[in-house]
Amino acid sequence: MKQFFLSAVLLGMLVGCNNSQKQQESSTMSDSTSTAAADSASGLPDRSRFQKDVEGKQADLFVLTNASGMKVAITNYGGRIVSILVPDKTGKLLDVNLGHSSIDDYLENESFFGTLVGRYGNRIGKGTFTLDGKTYQLATNNGPNSLHGGKKGFNAKMWDATPVGTNGLKLHYVSPDGEENYPGTLTVDVTYTLTDDNGIKIDYQATTDKSTVVNLTNHAYFNLNGEGSGSVADHLVEIKADRYTPVDATLIPTGELAPVDGTPFDLRKPVAIGERQDADHPQIKNGGGFDHNFVLNGGQTAEPRLIATVTSPKTGISMDVLTTEPGVQFYGGNFLNGKRIGKSGKPYDKRSAFCLETQHFPDSPNQSKFPTTVLKPGETYKTTTEYRFSVK
Repeated sequence: MKQFFLSAVLLGMLVGCNNSQKQQESSTMSDSTSTAAADSASGLPDRSRFQKDVEGKQADLFVLTNASGMKVAITNYGGRIVSILVPDKTGKLLDVNLGHSSIDDYLENESFFGTLVGRYGNRIGKGTFTLDGKTYQLATNNGPNSLHGGKKGFNAKMWDATPVGTNGLKLHYVSPDGEENYPGTLTVDVTYTLTDDNGIKIDYQATTDKSTVVNLTNHAYFNLNGEGSGSVADHLVEIKADRYTPVDATLIPTGELAPVDGTPFDLRKPVAIGERQDADHPQIKNGGGFDHNFVLNGGQTAEPRLIATVTSPKTGISMDVLTTEPGVQFYGGNFLNGKRIGKSGKPYDKRSAFCLETQHFPDSPNQSKFPTTVLKPGETYKTTTEYRFSVK
C-alpha cells in the first residue's frame, strides 16, 4: 500500500505521518513557517494566508499528499477544497480546482468554490416546504427560490477539523434547530480521504433530533486543463443516466423524469461539452447551458459506483465520479462572469469550469415522486462520493 502524508494541521499542532500496515511507522514534523514555505513551493496556496480567527474559531489550511504526488488542500472554513494538484500526461502537477489563495478572499467574495453545501444542496422551489403538517419558509436567495442552504449555509460556517489516520480529515458541524429556518438540530460529520489511486473520497453522515430535510454535497468547480486556463468546452463528458429532471425558467424541476434520448442531455457516450452547451433546446435555454439534475441509472446504492467520467484531451487528465447518490447536478459554469479572480491571478470567465454535484434531486421536499430527503430522529444520513483522477 502506498504511503500517505498529512500536512498543514491546525496552528501549532504537529502531526506524525504513519505508513501503511505493511511498512514501519515513522513521523515527520515541521513548524508553521516551514510548512507554509513548502506548500507555496509545491504550487499550493500559502498556509499562513488561511490561518485566521473566524467567528471565534481558528481557520487553517490542511494538505493531504500521497506517494504518487497528488495533493489536496482543504480549509475548515466551509469545508472547502481549495486546491487539487494531479499529474497531467507529462507528469507535471496541475491544479484542476477553482478557488482562492487566502481565507480573506473567500470571506470577502462568498462563493461556492469547493465548498460543502447544506443543509439542502441545490434548489427548493419558492423556498418553502411542508413537513409533518408544518410549513417552513426559507430564505429566497436565488430568484424566487432557496439555493444551497440559504443566505448563510454550510459554505459560510466554521467546521471543527480533526486529522484521521494518515490520509484523512474529519470535519464536524452542528447546525442548530431553526438555522436558516430548517427544523431540528443537525449534527454533521464529513470525512475527506485521499486514496491510494488518486481519489478524493467524501463520506457524509448526519443525525437529527427532529424531522428535517437534508441534501449534502460538495461544490467543487473543475477545469482539467488547469484552473484559470479558460473554457472547458473541449472536455469530454459521460454520465450514466437514461433520464434527467427538466426544469422551469427558475430552474425548479417540473416533476417529470424525462428520457435523455434525442436530447442534448444524452451523455451516455463521451461528448465534448461545447458540442451541446448551446444546443437549440428549451431546457438548455432555461439553464443557460447545462444546469440540470441527471437521474442516475440504478438509483441510490449501498456502495459507490461509477456514474460519470470527464476527460481533457489537452492534458490527458481524466476524472471518474463514483457515488451512492441517486442524482448528479451537471453544471457548466454558466453564471461565472469573470469577476472572481482565482489562485493563478486570472479571472474565472463564463464556462471556465464544470461541476458534478452528487445529490438527491432538487426540490425533493415538494416532489412526491422524487427520492425522499427527509431525515428523522433515530435515523442516520449516509452517502459517499469519490472523485478519482488518472491520465489517459
